[in-house]
Amino acid sequence: MSTIKLYDREQCPYSKKVRDKLDELDLEYDETVVPDAHAERSEVEEATGQTGVPVILDDNMDEEFLADSDDIVRYLERQYS
Repeated sequence: MSTIKLYDREQCPYSKKVRDKLDELDLEYDETVVPDAHAERSEVEEATGQTGVPVILDDNMDEEFLADSDDIVRYLERQYS
């Protein structure tokens, strides 16, 4: 089972950037696609306290979660390359 949980939106270019990196590194992850409206993103808000995406949670991270696509990509490269 994957230790990586991704919250994202299908049409979001920042989310796509993270998915592309996960795929490039051939990493398994659990994906939750959130609604476009921030007010309807209760699942990601419950997990992270905020509604922005993309967000990853990973059992291997020191941080509780990462919520910036550049930070996420850097983390994935550092941790899994």
